[in-house]
Amino acid sequence: MASNSDKTTGTESQSSNRTLERCLKVLQDAKNDSEQFAALLLVTKVVKAGETDTDSRQQIFDAIGFSFPNRLLITKESPSGCPNLIFRALGMTLFACFSTNPEMVSHPQMLNTIPIFNEIVSSSIEPGADITTFTSMIEDSYQCLQAISSSPEGQRHLVTQGTVFALCRAYQNQCHGCEKALYLLVCLLNAMEKVCWNTCKPELLKMRNTLSEQFATDQGHQKFELCNLMQHFLPTPSEDPTEDPTFTTCLKNCYIGLFSILSSKLSISQRDPALKLAGLLLAVYGTDWIMTVNAETRNKFLSLLVNLACVEVRICLEDPSQEAAYAKPDVITACYSIIEFGMMVCVLGDKVHLTEAESRQLIAIMVEAFGAIIDYIKQVKEEQLRDPFLFASIRVLGAWLAEETCALKQEVCDVLPFLIHYARVLFECPIRSDNVDNEVKELSLTDSSEAKTWSRDALRFLLPGFCHLSVEDAPRRILISHGFHVLLLRYFTQQWEVFNTCQNAPLSPDKTEMNLRTACGIFLNLVVTDPALIRQEECFLTLLNLLMESLPSLLCNQSYLILAANFTTLGLMMSRILAGTPVLQETSVPQGFFREAIQFLSKAHAAEKEEADQRTLIVLTERYQEVWDQISELWFLGMQAFSSCIPLLPWLPQNVIESKWMNNIFDLLTRASPTSVELDLVAAFQCVLAELAKNNKSCKDFMLLKNGAERANLYGMSILKDVLCKN
Repeated sequence: MASNSDKTTGTESQSSNRTLERCLKVLQDAKNDSEQFAALLLVTKVVKAGETDTDSRQQIFDAIGFSFPNRLLITKESPSGCPNLIFRALGMTLFACFSTNPEMVSHPQMLNTIPIFNEIVSSSIEPGADITTFTSMIEDSYQCLQAISSSPEGQRHLVTQGTVFALCRAYQNQCHGCEKALYLLVCLLNAMEKVCWNTCKPELLKMRNTLSEQFATDQGHQKFELCNLMQHFLPTPSEDPTEDPTFTTCLKNCYIGLFSILSSKLSISQRDPALKLAGLLLAVYGTDWIMTVNAETRNKFLSLLVNLACVEVRICLEDPSQEAAYAKPDVITACYSIIEFGMMVCVLGDKVHLTEAESRQLIAIMVEAFGAIIDYIKQVKEEQLRDPFLFASIRVLGAWLAEETCALKQEVCDVLPFLIHYARVLFECPIRSDNVDNEVKELSLTDSSEAKTWSRDALRFLLPGFCHLSVEDAPRRILISHGFHVLLLRYFTQQWEVFNTCQNAPLSPDKTEMNLRTACGIFLNLVVTDPALIRQEECFLTLLNLLMESLPSLLCNQSYLILAANFTTLGLMMSRILAGTPVLQETSVPQGFFREAIQFLSKAHAAEKEEADQRTLIVLTERYQEVWDQISELWFLGMQAFSSCIPLLPWLPQNVIESKWMNNIFDLLTRASPTSVELDLVAAFQCVLAELAKNNKSCKDFMLLKNGAERANLYGMSILKDVLCKN
């Protein structure tokens, strides 16, 4: 049974509809603009835009259409005795009414009126204007803009017709409704960030600076709102943000605002935006905005920031239900970025004026956070492997393992099988989904290629840590028992193809090269620590063949000398173990590889006369000098490995003779002053020359012709001297 109130409401609605119908009848019968205007005043008095239903709005539209409201909008004069702008206000009321209808809001006439909406929201009240009429007109304009922004097509029209510029002006001039301007601007930035920055960069930079200044100085509730909004104005896509001369001030303001917030007693809703903003600033702009502050304040801030991030990670990930983690993964991902910053600070240590006690305290709190991350990863089910938050968690764990392998040793060993399985699944079965890519974009804090490549390449984040772990017995056994070396070869092959083509590559060549270098480091560790594995597993024959075929293309390019050093030394170390296999028979591929290896080893040093005392020294050649700190260990190890291959490969000495490498070595030793040559370099030359003399008569005869025994005696090469003096 209907209540009395329901009956009353129904009666009022019927009465309102009848009144509206009478007004519309008057409107339809109007013979000129004056009569239409009078009728429209009756319509707006009978019903407001927000109180009409769909049928009523359609009736009004059928009676009026867009043409007459459009004429009202461009009319700035008012009838005698009426408030200024009354025509425009009436036109805006009608457009606001129409904008509540989804079909009307996408009408070309509505979209063509966007410039007028922009003009109204960014205008200031004129002297003598009626405030009520003026503010009502602005409110209606915002209603229209918000309605248009509800669809992707509408957003595109707003951006291309200058709404971003108008909204920036409205906020900076503190026009009526400027709060709505800010939130609508954020909506457009979220939807079309790059287009907004490309079309309206100067105004957006001013907005960023204005908001950052307010964020630093405001001490009320708005500070927390600004903290939430600031992240939408960072970064400037595809641009160097330092091009803006006010950028340093902007970052300083962000620092001041964040320090103020994080130093206060906070609720969760207040802390989370601060952590997200801090994580974003670190991910996009690095650490300069913190490091430029004086040491005492900086250390207090970074300690506070890292502690809060670690505590947040523990609170969310140690929850047995994991509801907290999945409720706000963006916050935890921001915390991961902050924790990575904490790791960097601890690595730098005294370079950033961090005391040993402060460093220990940061490491201790981070160890607890990574314990929680490992526990979370261990609980992941198979159906969760595609979760972007899991990817973010494994990425930050990989960063930790790259720097710290002493802490949580057992926990790391426990989670290693899962990490290998996860990397294998993503590598073998990459997924491509717009929804997933968008989720990753949100979690990655920046609009980077990570959102496009995450689903295939978890290994690039794990390799540096695995390189450290492969040196240790227990983790190495786990890696091998779970077939990681086989997966690594497949990944190495794929990365080499990407590097070699440099076309349609998901990563830049620099990153791909780093992946290849790190993979070489892991393989080298396996070669040194477990030669039996190299002999047993067929995949290492495939790897050696790949190295031998690929080296020539690397050595001809100066930019790739470090990668060439990795390929050379790894290939030589493997050749010692696999010398008896078919892959190292006297064929063009292995011979070509050893010719290139000789080229790499022989071109590192040259003789140079020192002007001061006229001594001749053995120095690094210019090409090698630039990267020697990164390849010196590989070069010396390569010399040892090469000498070990000489007795195992009968055809190798002939390659050395043809290359004239021996002549080059004796030329250096003849010209240089023996006391000026480093002992480790003397030892490296001796190991190669001694093996050549032992295993090949032609090489020994050549050395004797070069007064090899005398040179050996001068340089303290006792092994070489004995070989040459022996009949």
